[in-house]
Amino acid sequence: MRALWGREVPVPNPIRVALKEIVGEPAASAVDGVRVLEHSPFARLHVRATATTRRGLVFLRAGAEEFFADPALVLHEYCHVLLQWEPGSLTTWRYVRECLRRGYWNNRYEVEARTFARRHAKQFRALLEPKTGHE
Repeated sequence: MRALWGREVPVPNPIRVALKEIVGEPAASAVDGVRVLEHSPFARLHVRATATTRRGLVFLRAGAEEFFADPALVLHEYCHVLLQWEPGSLTTWRYVRECLRRGYWNNRYEVEARTFARRHAKQFRALLEPKTGHE
């Protein structure tokens, strides 16, 4: 069964810390529970998707290093997990229904995740910048 899901990789601590600050409570308490799975056959089932999510899970088509190097994608996928799946507003059925009604690009879950990523990208990058000690 593990082969279907992919190989779990640890989320780098600076990314976890930055995500907690950005999402705030109550979502921040769920950040540590999110599992990231790279080279996931399950992600590849989703046609051209770079990643797909479920409650507490991010499935990556490629490697985690590439994912963690893309702040916009990290924010987008964590928005799905922490702000949509966790509180229960996103379900597989609701997502499919939105895609059928509005298409992938215009479904409300994708619009919300893109907006969240855009809104927080600058702050996320700043939080990930190494501190020089020269203030």
